[in-house]
Amino acid sequence: MTDATTRTESRIFRGAAEAGSPRLHALPGVHREDAVPQHVLEIERFDTQDHRLAAAGITLAVHRVEGEQPHWRLDLPDAANGEELRVPLAPDAPPVPEVPGELAELVRGVVRDGELRPAGQLRRVRTGTRLLGGDDRVLATVTHDHVTVATLGSSTEGAAWTEVQTHDTTDDGLAAELERRLAEAGLRPATTSAEAELDQLLRPAAPKRRRAGGKRMKAGTAGAALVDYLAAHVDRLAAEDLRARRGEPDAVHQLRVAARRLRSALQSYRRLLDRERADPIVDGLRELARALAPARDAEVLHERIRDGLRGLEPELLLGPVQAQVTRHYARVEGEAAAAVLSTLDGDDYARLRRDLDDLLQDPPLTERAARPAHKELPAHVARAARRLSRAVDVAVDANAPADRRDIAVHEARKAGKRLRYATEVARPAVGKDAKRFAKELKGFQTALGEHQDTVVAREALRELAAQAHGEGENGFAFGILHGRDTARATRIEEELPGLWASAWRRRNRRWLS
Repeated sequence: MTDATTRTESRIFRGAAEAGSPRLHALPGVHREDAVPQHVLEIERFDTQDHRLAAAGITLAVHRVEGEQPHWRLDLPDAANGEELRVPLAPDAPPVPEVPGELAELVRGVVRDGELRPAGQLRRVRTGTRLLGGDDRVLATVTHDHVTVATLGSSTEGAAWTEVQTHDTTDDGLAAELERRLAEAGLRPATTSAEAELDQLLRPAAPKRRRAGGKRMKAGTAGAALVDYLAAHVDRLAAEDLRARRGEPDAVHQLRVAARRLRSALQSYRRLLDRERADPIVDGLRELARALAPARDAEVLHERIRDGLRGLEPELLLGPVQAQVTRHYARVEGEAAAAVLSTLDGDDYARLRRDLDDLLQDPPLTERAARPAHKELPAHVARAARRLSRAVDVAVDANAPADRRDIAVHEARKAGKRLRYATEVARPAVGKDAKRFAKELKGFQTALGEHQDTVVAREALRELAAQAHGEGENGFAFGILHGRDTARATRIEEELPGLWASAWRRRNRRWLS
């Protein structure tokens, strides 16, 4: 018969810095104690002088543990499953080591023109005791840490305390007695980790957003609603910057979406903002989206054409078309990825990020922005809706030339996105009417997007077919896909009037009047 053991979770208890170790003699089932040698654990956090990494929820630190290889560690706020990025610390590194290039590159969008330097330190001086049973089986391990945390730099702040942790206790009775003795020694269960305590010291207080003139924004105003929306998507831009620098799938697309949302909000609600400050940001966001477009287009086109070829009957695949597509987009995507990093490392992008931060810190709101959001915002959405309506008039005109219709559908698509994003700003203040309006527009916008995809894909397919011909290969398969996309575009153009009539029903727009 095998004895069952219950292995309890590790628990951390905290007390004053001068608190000693709890009494460990005469514990139930414990025959002897085995001391664990003292060792020191140090974490040195790096950040900018104004703690930009901490504000973004990012930790960059050197970890040093006696007997182990020191290493750099980067923790990103949205890393899947708590993923950590580690780089060994060079054995000959100076006392203040330089941040490895691969880690510095990932956080450059947050650091921008700041300098990474030691910003905080966590130090543990650890001793421990193993509690052994009659057969020298380990019943529990108790560690005793003297913990200090401190900020580094022009001003310092710190704290010190004692932590005692019980590990792998195999008996409920022993665990209960250990907890009783810890309480007797003045120790209580810790509510936060030491790392979180250092985070708290380093993380700057969230800036209070004010409007021009020094007055605080009033909740429920149009200006407050707009600034809240802008703040959320500035945060999204920062998060996708990190993902794009790591080369994660769809990151460039989401970075562009965040930039488009910001630009559309600034344009649609331009009467709420001082144009002298807002217009350069709009221009910067437009240029960012343009610079990122080739990478996104290459990703989408490669997938679309690859999947289209896979769907063809084998007898229609004349020549090594899949290999040609793979070679072509390996080059195009590689060049586009390099261009993305060049853009994100450029001065224009750094200036744009600073301008966005400044805009949120001190929003240049006009007097109109002080009006109630539920009354003011619908008028701005209505203006964006009229813009879309004018663009659609040409897009649904069956008598318009094909090339003009392609352009008109694309313009309608852009106007539709602008309207959708303008509606997003208003939705928290307006409620279900704005939500229903956005939902009704979705089918129409999806059709516009698919039409534009066929336009871009047909151009790429013509290029691939010409390339195949120039190399002495057969471009027949690309012609088939081109024909299918042409037919799909025609069907969408035929469906657009009905989709538009459904989306543009009066009851969907009543809240805009």
